[in-house]
Amino acid sequence: MDMLRIKNLELKNNVFLAPMAGVTDKAFRMITKPFGPALMYTEMVSGKGLFYKSQKTADLLETEEAEKPVATQLFGHEPEVLAAIAEKALEYGAELIDINMGCPAPKITGSGDGSALSKNPRLAGEIVKAVVRAVDVPVTVKIRKGWNEESVNAVEMAKIAEENGAALVTVHGRTREQFYSGTADLEIIKSVKEAVSVPVIGNGDIFDEESAKRMLDFTGCDGIMIGRGAQGNPWIFERVIHFLETGEKLPEPTISERAQKMKEHLELLVKYKGDYRGIQEARKHMAWYIKGCKGGARLRDAIMKAHTREEMLKIIEFAGQI
Repeated sequence: MDMLRIKNLELKNNVFLAPMAGVTDKAFRMITKPFGPALMYTEMVSGKGLFYKSQKTADLLETEEAEKPVATQLFGHEPEVLAAIAEKALEYGAELIDINMGCPAPKITGSGDGSALSKNPRLAGEIVKAVVRAVDVPVTVKIRKGWNEESVNAVEMAKIAEENGAALVTVHGRTREQFYSGTADLEIIKSVKEAVSVPVIGNGDIFDEESAKRMLDFTGCDGIMIGRGAQGNPWIFERVIHFLETGEKLPEPTISERAQKMKEHLELLVKYKGDYRGIQEARKHMAWYIKGCKGGARLRDAIMKAHTREEMLKIIEFAGQI
């Protein structure tokens, strides 16, 4: 397995956990870490939210020593605001600052943030430059193929990011217009890799060992970032890393192994967020863990109706015995 260096940050491999809003919180990262990703990302954090001292926003930045190295992903469109809050993020233990230029959500793009920046490459460059000047850790960017098929500009965006000091570029091979439909375009990731000298990470449609290897082999990218494929499936990192190293596949996790991880994840959510919010947020995670399992639909219905930790644990216990 190749090591990867991002400026002064040396990583043990080239397989990353992607930032996912509402998913990659501290509990998710703590569950995922033992399975081997070299770098994990926080949920995307609002530049303005942190700038105006929102406690909810600040909570997203909290990390544990055991999960490091951790990258903090910020979003916004004002260079001076992002520069100021990038400095603040370092106080929470961030070892890398990633700037989100790829989120397709309307509430993000409607404010000129996320993938809307693909429509303003000059401003994107100013943001990177301002953040690079503000912090002494690597600054990276995550982009998409473009806004739509008529304005594919990932290569231009990557070059601008590099020129302004970005240490790495991650490319999701879809346009903003696609959201998560269709398939990720590996050609555009390959083109970005060939256009810049900084490391390039490929993202999109990595759900198993074969798709991970295909991304690396076809694009020549320096590493891969796994997002939706890790939902309810932290084993994917261990499996992908093992496959890339040996060409062999590890066994699928058993239902009892899934149930044990569900319990651990539930307990962490309750620990970090309290009973009420922890249970609410656990529902989607537990449903992901049992997707495709025998009796999964019935179990999912029961999970969605659970209101207490005890109710949820009973369902998990039952699931582990199927």
